[in-house]
Amino acid sequence: MNPEDRVRGEAAGAAHDNATDATAGDTTASPTSPSDQNVATDRILTIPNLLSLLRLVGVGLFLWLLLDVDSPGWALAVLMLSGFSDWADGKLARLLGQSSRLGALLDPAVDRLYMVAIPVGMAVAGTVPWWPVITLLAREVALFATGPLLASRGITALPTLYIGKAATFALMCAFPLILAGSYSGVVASVLHAGGWAFLLWGLGLYLWSLVLYWAQTILVMRAMPRASARDADATPDTQ
Repeated sequence: MNPEDRVRGEAAGAAHDNATDATAGDTTASPTSPSDQNVATDRILTIPNLLSLLRLVGVGLFLWLLLDVDSPGWALAVLMLSGFSDWADGKLARLLGQSSRLGALLDPAVDRLYMVAIPVGMAVAGTVPWWPVITLLAREVALFATGPLLASRGITALPTLYIGKAATFALMCAFPLILAGSYSGVVASVLHAGGWAFLLWGLGLYLWSLVLYWAQTILVMRAMPRASARDADATPDTQ
């Protein structure tokens, strides 16, 4: 298979699946029948969507507990509950047949918000230095810049990379462990060291996944015509 055909195949699969890269929240939809998809597509009041909304509220609750109340223990509890609900909403969406367009947008959006709010809040609190936070934010901006380029080729998103999922997992483990390690004691010291190990691992994978996403984007730009030109070629002549 030549590179152009491979890129077209990956792009078509990405556009079909609406795959996204986050934060701790990437899920792989299980196959459902067309009738199930039609029923669930526009639903709003579903259990997975309610869990995502609770996680959204949890962002503000986490920052309030950490910065205003100065209660890192309760802030850590919010992070743990959010991590569990992030896993549960994807499972429930598939088990209960409650996948929806709102959920497909809301879940990764909340994950992205957590990936920004958690490190920024912890940096403001002095729990972590600013340099890993700035690195994460710069990576997000650089990844966001691929969106308009892909859209010009009619692609919603590139296929999610396993390395990106691994990076998100490492980072979602790192910050709670570092927060738990902010207390004194042997156990806290071990958790703090483990958190930094996950953080450095996650940062490395996160930056490498950015390189791979940009390489895929450049390949798409070279191999595929603009969406407007492609649509014009596909329009039948009715005259």
